[in-house]
Amino acid sequence: MEKKARIVLAEDHTILRQGLRALLSADPGFEIVGEACDGREAVRCVEKLAPDLLLMDLSMPRMNGMEAIREIKKRYPQTRIIALTVHREEEYLVTTLQAGAEGYVLKDATHEELVLAINSVMAGKPYLSPAVAGKIIEGYLEKKNIEQPVSSRQKLSPREREVLKLIAEGYRNKQIAAELCISLKTVEKHRANLMKKLDLHNTAALTVYAVGKGLVHR
Repeated sequence: MEKKARIVLAEDHTILRQGLRALLSADPGFEIVGEACDGREAVRCVEKLAPDLLLMDLSMPRMNGMEAIREIKKRYPQTRIIALTVHREEEYLVTTLQAGAEGYVLKDATHEELVLAINSVMAGKPYLSPAVAGKIIEGYLEKKNIEQPVSSRQKLSPREREVLKLIAEGYRNKQIAAELCISLKTVEKHRANLMKKLDLHNTAALTVYAVGKGLVHR
């Protein structure tokens, strides 16, 4: 029997939180181990329960979701985070990814999409709602074309492009090392160089870039 994904729900509206619990508890692959009604409580829940995944609303009292994500990722980087929000604006998405979230799902998503997002993130693959993914890719590429006459991709070595493609396809560092027959230390160096050259700071942002450049199809 496969291990269930242990999930904490952070949502300040009780009726929405109860609805999420009811929906996700019906899935045999998920176990709801805790709930939080504000950002500070979300941090405490992660500290106490060490969940596999935190489903986090961004608009939270006491400590907003963005601050809570930063704090949790700094202290408990092993906990994966999906932002569940009404915000479609590019700045919210970019800031959330920079804070460390691995997923970004709109609140008008279907139950099926939310389950897909959780399963993707638990498998090590970032997930962005299609409604915002296309927008961020377009905006990112437009800005890069204006700001950088020489494209960022041209600055990457062939090996860095290979590593970037595998990252976007959900490969972990050890898997990339095995796939390319290089050391884990070399993979880590390539990943650091990619982030520095592209000014991107986590796997989700690298994935968005790779998709936008046509290195991988989602």
